Amino acid sequence: MKRKSLGGDGPLNWPDDPKNVTGADVDFEALAHVLANTCRRGGCTRHYHSVAAHAVFVSEEIEALDGLAGEDRRRLALHALIADAPSAWLRGAAPGSQRAADRTGRLATGIEAAVREAAGLDAELDEEQAELLRFVTRMAAATESRDLFEPGSGGAGGPGGAGVAFPPLKRRIRSIAPDKAAEAWLARFRALAGEREAPGRESGDKGAADAPAS
Repeated sequence: MKRKSLGGDGPLNWPDDPKNVTGADVDFEALAHVLANTCRRGGCTRHYHSVAAHAVFVSEEIEALDGLAGEDRRRLALHALIADAPSAWLRGAAPGSQRAADRTGRLATGIEAAVREAAGLDAELDEEQAELLRFVTRMAAATESRDLFEPGSGGAGGPGGAGVAFPPLKRRIRSIAPDKAAEAWLARFRALAGEREAPGRESGDKGAADAPAS
């Protein structure tokens, strides 16, 4: 498998066919831009907050947790960063039936495996780590509701949402522009996974500059 670059002069390999995604197809720079141009909660918000910025926020909160060993901390933070990657291939998909939902779920599972491979992650999270990631993700959703969204704008764990109410995190979230969110996502990926060489792209070029995630 060739490693993926985070910068270069060649064309981006945009997420395309969700049925046949392999690790070699994943261009993390293109992925960062798609996630940065995608608004959370389907755009049902007065303040723009991208999927990329959300991923960076959750990843940083995971890394700040106590009680994790160094390698476990890095792996879990990287899993958090790429957790929403399937949405870049499944954008616009709105399952209208159980059959369609099952098909979307199968596609997402395949995409997740390909992105993990490209990111250098050997396996899925164990159940304990997966539950920790879910917990922090729901707290981040509650933080979004507090800082960016109107009460009752949706999402379990947020004001007006269904299910268990999760407490917000102490850190505040601020809206940032898509280009800055993409830079932040790429910088975070570099810090956690290192450079990846992309086929047909210049691997020696530097990636995007660091940018604050919130």
